[in-house]
Amino acid sequence: MRVLRVGRHALLVEPGGPEAASALHAELVRRRETGELPPVREIVPAAHTVLIDGLDDPRALASDLAGWELPPQSAGAGRTVRLPVRYDGPDLAEVAERWGVRPEEVPEIVGGVRFRVAFCGFAPGFGYLTGLPERYRLPRRPTPRTSVPAGSLALAGEYAGVYPRSSPGGWQLIGSTGEVLWDPAREPAALLAPGTEVRFVAADAPAAVRDGAPAAVRDGLR
Repeated sequence: MRVLRVGRHALLVEPGGPEAASALHAELVRRRETGELPPVREIVPAAHTVLIDGLDDPRALASDLAGWELPPQSAGAGRTVRLPVRYDGPDLAEVAERWGVRPEEVPEIVGGVRFRVAFCGFAPGFGYLTGLPERYRLPRRPTPRTSVPAGSLALAGEYAGVYPRSSPGGWQLIGSTGEVLWDPAREPAALLAPGTEVRFVAADAPAAVRDGAPAAVRDGLR
């Protein structure tokens, strides 16, 4: 684990890869909630790093981090958000062909994945979701679209994501949701936060499937 001092009150930690970064973020959040972590203003995960800001004594925490053992993340350990999806994306047929399945099989494949928000970025409310099996990973489109509709469910590389607002983008679009990913009038404004588990449920699925445990779509946000 590599720990870099950033300014007077922050540390940038490189734990050794995306899975380790997610595990470190989860452990930092757990220790903050249980009072085992010194006072900190922000814990910000990224693809390979975690920024810890607002520390009174960064050197002391940097020394402690060297001895941490990061427990593996367990499915269902945190908050879960279920997003209803209409599989109407313009790239659905092409994605199905790349996967060697019929388009109508894509909802079952995507719906069977326990995605997790690894980090947020690109636009307010956009979460980079990990968990997609390697055999389903896709390249970005060779030419990005100048405008992707808000609510579009997209795939690229190891990530899935939902565009919170209309913007340019080069990911493969397979569906759409009517859920609001970013609402400044809501607390918290972002529906998806690092560490959240995300399940995509076909919008035309039976009600028992759409609304089944273990989550409510806007858990804690009403």
